[in-house]
Amino acid sequence: MRVPLSWLREYVDLPAGETGRDVAAKLVDAGLEVETVEQLGAGLKGPLVVGQVLTIEELEGFRKPIRFCTVDVGQANGTGEPQEIVCGARNFSVGDKVVVVLPGAVLPGDFAIASRKTYGKTSHGMICSGEELGMGDDGTHGIIVLPPEYEPGTDAIELLQLIDEVLDIDITPDRGYCMSMRGVAREAATAYGLPLRDPALLDVPAPNSYGYAVKISDPQGCDRFTARTVTGLDPEARSPIWLTRRLQKAGMRPISLAVDITNYVMLELGQPLHAYDRSSLHGEIGVRRAEQGEELITLDGVKRTLDAEDLVITDNSGPIGLAGVMGGANTEIADSVTTAFDPSGSTGVVTGTTDVVIEAAHFDSVSISRTARRLKLSSEASKRFERGVDPLAAAAAAQRTVDLLVLLAGGTAEAGVTELIAPGAPRTIAMHADHPDRVAGMDYGRETVVRRLQEIGCDVYGQDELVVTVPSWRPDLAAPNDLAEEVIRLEGYGNLPSTLPQVPSGRGLTPRQQLHRRVGRALAGAGYVEALSYPFIGEGVLDQLQLPADDAGRRVVKLVNPLSDEEPALRTTLLPGLLGALRRNDSRGSHDLALFETGSVFRAGEQPGTAVRLPVDRRPTDEEIATLDAALPAQPRYAAVVLAGAREQAGWWGKGRPADWADAVQAARLLAVEAGAELVVRQGQYGPWHPGRCAELVVTLDGVETVVGHAGELHPRVVKALGLPARTSAMELDLDRLAAAGGEALQAPRISTFPVATQDVALIVDASVPAAAVEAALREGAGELLESLRLFDVFTGEQVGEGKKSLAYALRFRAPDRTLTAEESTAARDAAVALAGERTGAVLRGA
Repeated sequence: MRVPLSWLREYVDLPAGETGRDVAAKLVDAGLEVETVEQLGAGLKGPLVVGQVLTIEELEGFRKPIRFCTVDVGQANGTGEPQEIVCGARNFSVGDKVVVVLPGAVLPGDFAIASRKTYGKTSHGMICSGEELGMGDDGTHGIIVLPPEYEPGTDAIELLQLIDEVLDIDITPDRGYCMSMRGVAREAATAYGLPLRDPALLDVPAPNSYGYAVKISDPQGCDRFTARTVTGLDPEARSPIWLTRRLQKAGMRPISLAVDITNYVMLELGQPLHAYDRSSLHGEIGVRRAEQGEELITLDGVKRTLDAEDLVITDNSGPIGLAGVMGGANTEIADSVTTAFDPSGSTGVVTGTTDVVIEAAHFDSVSISRTARRLKLSSEASKRFERGVDPLAAAAAAQRTVDLLVLLAGGTAEAGVTELIAPGAPRTIAMHADHPDRVAGMDYGRETVVRRLQEIGCDVYGQDELVVTVPSWRPDLAAPNDLAEEVIRLEGYGNLPSTLPQVPSGRGLTPRQQLHRRVGRALAGAGYVEALSYPFIGEGVLDQLQLPADDAGRRVVKLVNPLSDEEPALRTTLLPGLLGALRRNDSRGSHDLALFETGSVFRAGEQPGTAVRLPVDRRPTDEEIATLDAALPAQPRYAAVVLAGAREQAGWWGKGRPADWADAVQAARLLAVEAGAELVVRQGQYGPWHPGRCAELVVTLDGVETVVGHAGELHPRVVKALGLPARTSAMELDLDRLAAAGGEALQAPRISTFPVATQDVALIVDASVPAAAVEAALREGAGELLESLRLFDVFTGEQVGEGKKSLAYALRFRAPDRTLTAEESTAARDAAVALAGERTGAVLRGA
């Protein structure tokens, strides 16, 4: 919300020397977010005056049209003689009043004006456009043409209100009332302790039976509708300068007088309005839900297909507007005299709108928000209705619009007043008088609490137990804690005592937290870079990852109010976010990538639960916390890595090496070491991984083998669908299950003082036998003397026979209390080979 300081002063008598930054500081203390204070006209220096064009000479022989003009600027040039100016604009004629900047002036941007020779003539100044003066877009992109009543030589700086300060305020969703000058002025008045001149305090005639006919079919969607009619408007009337300048400073573009007035009143009072051309209306105005598939062409010229949840404004011809979002093109205000073409073949003259029906209504915020988001049609009106509009301001806004149309367009207000109101009562909240004290941790006292609540418009009754009637413009006040927040912010957040919580001795990180930190350090030490991604996904990415239809990862938890309609669900895997980060970095020139992430995934239960709202004025009970936990989805902690490009760079030391599936498997082994778990790696097949290059990661939990993740190279179809580099590899596993398999305390390795005995074996097995099965048999057969086992070579070829492969292992034996003899290590090796042969059919190579 852009708030011109000059406009704000109309409603609050701010101190004369108060600057925009001073006002911004006060509003920030009151809880508003003032982002910037813009200095309009900074560096502007006159003379800048009104001029009247006397003559125009078209200069020939140049690439673009150039005009040599003489302009009457009164006595502003010191001589009273016409000013000679060269100009390339075409949107003005002889006799027009324009804005002229004379030599010696300085325009915004430190643009000094002087007499200079150009196009064979000497130009003594400039005829100005709005953009050159920093006024913003007026829709013409041309020279400013002023109304004829201003005399040549009039100071244009004051006339155009070029010197001002504008506060740019970021309005949070709970402060919808501040999306108006009335709301910001109320906050400023409270912050300064000054009275407010409420622009909504107008004499409004009572509703009667001869106003324009309106029928509301959905009172829940529209609980208030005011209609007023103004006739006899001058279709050639234009918005006065003060009106257009206020709109421009507030960030809106002037369009036409009727539209400008409705926009102005919306900015002033916060009530969106719409003006209908009465000659285009057919019968009574109605408010109802749209029929499924019904169509409407909106003011932006787009044909939109409506949903049954959309609220529409209708007449006898059908929908004529999207309620609270945008009007329809078929009842648009005609700006001026235009020539129309009749489909029958005849032509005729259609005058601009002379009779209008003003709509000021109050619509359900949820309904407007859903319609605007579904159609991707955010408007100034929908932004306000989504955040909450004062329902009692509708009649005053309609009256203000009528008054301005009568004043500026020469119209006549009809006596008929339509006002339909659904039954309702003011909202009341019961609260202990000391509730703000307990929330803030300091003593305000009852008098301060009552005074502050009255300042924001509440009516307060009672002594120790207060009954607070909430003002109509504050729909965000719904509970005692909301009232406590109002008291605290007006008393000043800076006045709250700053205290650090007392940490009980002996407390520290939990084992789970310690593991997560160790995992992060280990992966970072291995050359991975941490990437944090949003925990939201679209269900389409699960198809791209080729997850089976019955996979648990497809049971997602969907958000009621997602940040993006394209990603409405909570993630069940870390891979989409990580692979998205890898794709973005690769597209920007970083091709050698190794990324990791640890974070929660969300697994929906068979039966969705309903969460309870926990109290904030006390510690929730164990039962309340347990009930909340039971309603939440399971949130296990996962770890994942993705790799692409080179894993080892080439240089004088060697050729380097590309990242492959083995690096992803090694990352899993690294995490198992940190968790103190025994990880079994064996061939697997799952979703996004290549079926021939996928490792299944297994641990033993309570005596049962449990799959905790997968690692390897991604499937080519997944790589193509996600736009990833070729041969991208990934690993993902469940950290919580890995930790459970490793036990609570991580045991440091024991270093023996006795030497190691190394035995190498090469075993020939069928090509279909997994290396993990051979390794498991060797481990079991070798017994307790085996310290480590490593596969260091895999060979296939004629030497080992067709359909066979050779697996070479290095076995390290060591005893904790003695030096092993050759006979002992050989016996252990032979026992290992024997068991491997028994279970897998392995035979010693060369035997």
